Amino acid sequence: MEKKKKIDWKEIRHQRVLLIWSLIFVVYGVIFCYLPLFGWLMAFQNYKPARGIFASEFVGLKKFQTLFTDETFIRVIRNTLAMGVINLVVTFVMAILFAILLNEVRLKYSKKVIQTISYLPHFLSWIIVCGILHDILNGTGIVNEILMNLHILKQPIDFFAHPGYFWPIVAFANVWKETGWNAIIYLAAITSIDPSLYEAASIDGAGRLSKIRYITLPGIKSTIMILLLMNVGNVLNAGFEIQYLLGNGLIQRVSQTIDIYVLRWGVSQNDYALGTAAGIFKSAVSIVLIVVANSLAKRHGEERLY
Repeated sequence: MEKKKKIDWKEIRHQRVLLIWSLIFVVYGVIFCYLPLFGWLMAFQNYKPARGIFASEFVGLKKFQTLFTDETFIRVIRNTLAMGVINLVVTFVMAILFAILLNEVRLKYSKKVIQTISYLPHFLSWIIVCGILHDILNGTGIVNEILMNLHILKQPIDFFAHPGYFWPIVAFANVWKETGWNAIIYLAAITSIDPSLYEAASIDGAGRLSKIRYITLPGIKSTIMILLLMNVGNVLNAGFEIQYLLGNGLIQRVSQTIDIYVLRWGVSQNDYALGTAAGIFKSAVSIVLIVVANSLAKRHGEERLY
């Protein structure tokens, strides 16, 4: 039988600062991430705030049945999934492309200026971003003026009155706001690639495109896979602020997301149980997506989360 390994108290004392900080984060996670899960009980109750969780009547899966028989919620799932997939694909690809292109800039000063400018929009609130979008895309905005001056349009278009324009607008806003910020981790991964590989490729006569294809992309493949798996779980986090701020009655059928549904039906209508059920559904789907994506990556021998 193997002997039990004795606790090395000397090593524990030596690492006490790290252990204390780790304990702080564990306590923080328990208090703010795990204890609130107790509130999920509301989804199985006819919850009344005056009675509280313990005195409210249990109704089982009735609230979930109400959700999945509601045409509005089914449409909201479609909107959330569509915008989530569009945002995932567009922002993910653009961040990788931008990082690779920025890495090809040879002038260090220009590279730093471009990178700084690119990630500044990340620090703007969605209220400001939505205000900018509204100003440039309304009937008297700069986009309509340019299109009319180029004789592409005969009269201005109200982009926020046509449902077909809303999802591309959301995708454009996410790309403009987050591409520079998301590219930082890819740039860090690119800098870890051995420079001798590029030197050897240059000696062999490889051009820039060949270096990108055979050195840069394989060099950041593991980073791409890990971030892709993590982002797959956020597909249903398509957003709240931009859809809520730019949405209106004319495009409501395509602008509402699960988060807006929870706000309007769970909070505004005081049906907290229904809102909690919608939130549980969103979390469950996110977990399933991560597990499936991770299993597929494992099956094909790619990098995975666990």
